[in-house]
Order: sequence, then structure tokens, then C-alpha cells
Amino acid sequence: MAVKPGRFDYLLREAPARSGDGLEVSGVTLTFGGVTALDRVSLKVSGSEILAIIGPNGAGKTSLINCITGFYKPQKGEISFGGKPITRCRPDKIARLGIARTFQRIELYAGLTVLENIIAGRHILMKPDFLGGALYFGPTQREEIKHRRRVEEIIDFLEIEAIRKKIVGTLPAGLRKRVELGRALAMEPNILFLDEPMAGMNLEEKEDLARFTLDIRDQRHIPIVLVEHDMAVVMDISDRIIVLDFGYLIAEGKPDEIKSNSEVIKAYLGKE
Repeated sequence: MAVKPGRFDYLLREAPARSGDGLEVSGVTLTFGGVTALDRVSLKVSGSEILAIIGPNGAGKTSLINCITGFYKPQKGEISFGGKPITRCRPDKIARLGIARTFQRIELYAGLTVLENIIAGRHILMKPDFLGGALYFGPTQREEIKHRRRVEEIIDFLEIEAIRKKIVGTLPAGLRKRVELGRALAMEPNILFLDEPMAGMNLEEKEDLARFTLDIRDQRHIPIVLVEHDMAVVMDISDRIIVLDFGYLIAEGKPDEIKSNSEVIKAYLGKE
């Protein structure tokens, strides 16, 4: 089900334009002791494309996302977003620029409800006011109402109304993945990273998440970077694909080009 115009104001509102918009990774090298996880990797992401990053286990896919989002600091190379250098920035500073992500291993508050977990994603957008929060009046009350309205729109969009008050730790993995996507959307991102979002899902759950991913790209007009092992999904929804192998970027192109690339077939896709 595509998003209906006028139904979800938050999701239909295009991400704000910014000077020098886009992500640029230039010659990033990351090592752990004597092991090279990334070797002079460069890429650009802009517009409203879905860029897939594929490759064998240990190729450096998650390491690249961790460098971009500030969890790892590369030894060489530069990363910029919106024309601003972010290579040495803390993860919270990077998040405030509109860079949101999900994690390979689900990182949610297992003891809180679905609603509470998604609200937690809006913490970077909230204005701290101790007195107003203690008394709950005026601007503080209006701000909370605004944040809760945004969260309810996301819950509607992801079709999880029925579980909004469920404790996250009691939910199956497929639904928890959807909640984690909701928390990322709550940050109102300008670029969204999805790290193996379909791992452990059945076919119906994968189809739902693929549909949501396309709707986010089309309605928010933001780039989405997708790390995924399900090649049927990758080839179906991606606009562009880059391939990593042992830390090297070995290919880049459209899905049809990647499918027929001999080096990619040898390193990852295998022979049909």
C-alpha cells in the first residue's frame, strides 16, 4: 500500500534542502591491528536514490556504515555530508545532521513499548526545558503533542497500530525490525542507512519492508543506503549498487550491470 497523499503529513514532507547536499566518502581506510577492513573506499550518495552495498561476509559493509555514522574512526580518508566534514564527529553530532540508521543486530529498548521506542528516536529533536517539563505547560506541552503526532504518523505508515503498546522484547524479529525502522524515521532523516534490515524475515515480511523502503524514498525524497544479502530484493529495488570484497570497492553500477560483472560474479554472486 503506497502512502496516500495528504494522509501522513510528516512522511509526505520532503527533507529540507541543504547547501552542498549529499554524502561523500573519499579514500577511507580502516584497519584493526593488522587487518584492513576498508581500503581506500570512495563513494557519493545524493538525490533520492536507493544505493545498495553488497559483498561477502567480512567485506567491510557494516564497517563502512560505522565510519559514516561515527562509530568507527578511519585512519585515512575523509567523509563529508551536506558539505560539512564529519570524519571525526561523534555519533550524536552526526545524527543531528540528519544521518539515521538501523543496526545489523537490533538495537531497541526491549523492556519498553513500541510507542516508547519510536518516541526515543526523537530525542535529538526535543528542546530540553527542565522547568517546563516538570510543570508540563505551555510550549513544553505543545512540543510533546507535536512529537507524539509524528510518532503516531510513523506507526500508521508502518502498519504497526496493533502492536503500538506491546513490549518490544516480546515481539518476533520481523516486527522488531519494523519498529527499529520507525525509530530511525522518527529522527526525520536526510539520509537513511539500513544495515541488513531483512535478515531473519520471511517472504511476506521482506515484501512489506521493501515496499516501505520504496515509499520512504519516493515520499521523503531522501537517499537510502541499503546493506542486504537478499539479492532478489537488492536487484528489484536498488537504483545503484556498489560491491565490496575484502575491504576493496570492486564494482559500481546499475543492477543489470552488477549482475553481469564477471568480477562480482566471481567474488560474490557465483555462477548461475
